[in-house]
Amino acid sequence: MLSTVRNICVIGLGSMGMGAAQSCIRAGLNTWGADLNPTALETLRQAGGRDAQPAAHDFAAELDAVLLLVVNAQQVRAILFGDNGLAASLKPGTVVMISSTISAADAQAFAQQLAEHQLVMLDAPVSGGAAKAATGDMTVMASGSDDAFARLQPVLDAIAAKVYRVGTEIGLGSTVKIIHQLLAGVHIAVGAEAMALAARAGIPLATMYDVVTNAAGNSWMFENRMQHVVDGDYSPKSAVDIFVKDLNLVAETAKSLHFPLPLASTALNMFTEASNAGYGREDDSAVIKIFSGITLPQAKGEA
Repeated sequence: MLSTVRNICVIGLGSMGMGAAQSCIRAGLNTWGADLNPTALETLRQAGGRDAQPAAHDFAAELDAVLLLVVNAQQVRAILFGDNGLAASLKPGTVVMISSTISAADAQAFAQQLAEHQLVMLDAPVSGGAAKAATGDMTVMASGSDDAFARLQPVLDAIAAKVYRVGTEIGLGSTVKIIHQLLAGVHIAVGAEAMALAARAGIPLATMYDVVTNAAGNSWMFENRMQHVVDGDYSPKSAVDIFVKDLNLVAETAKSLHFPLPLASTALNMFTEASNAGYGREDDSAVIKIFSGITLPQAKGEA
């Protein structure tokens, strides 16, 4: 077995990727970053990153591991196997931890392609949002070989409060995350529905939010996302279009298992309607904007 990793590159320095990269730096790992956003690159350099560039090729030979926290399977595929794909530049034995929310079938295909380059994969989706990423307290639901887990232990210790080893078969980690996203998406959608009804009934939304978060109807997603509605702040922490993508993965998983999902199907329709109405890049709590006949709070300073 190869030794545990010391040199890691985080690809995708959004809210969760940046938190993961900074957690790796705090843990004493030699950390590089890659992202198309120049501001994110500079932020990571200032935080103590060894280097940060639009692509990881310049430092690929130094890496023991790569952590991908990009939006979807298409981005993973393009980064690893597209024109000038990174997989061909990594030294044999490098561990590739894919933490994007993707289908089990895509995870299995990526593992097979990586193996052709003598690279090891951990199927390791994450949850916890930007706040837990920033403190190194994400939840990781992962599947892969004992070797992959052992070598990535320093990275997992750095970024996660909880690591669930779902099994050795690639795809199991992704399936657990997809089922989790069913709950997350439905919770946001039903939270929006409840707050929309409160608005229609003339209940102050700050009051409704306070009641729910101190009573039995609360959920983590309600408490986190409906605060955005109360504040009238739809700057994206996680966008509407992310849940269009994730709930479509839920639907495809259910279709492959010939299994009905009535609530998830409704939530998918709600997020799709919000995206279609032009809110796709706003925070996912903007799904509440599909309800007509109500007045929502506006951010301070807005007319």
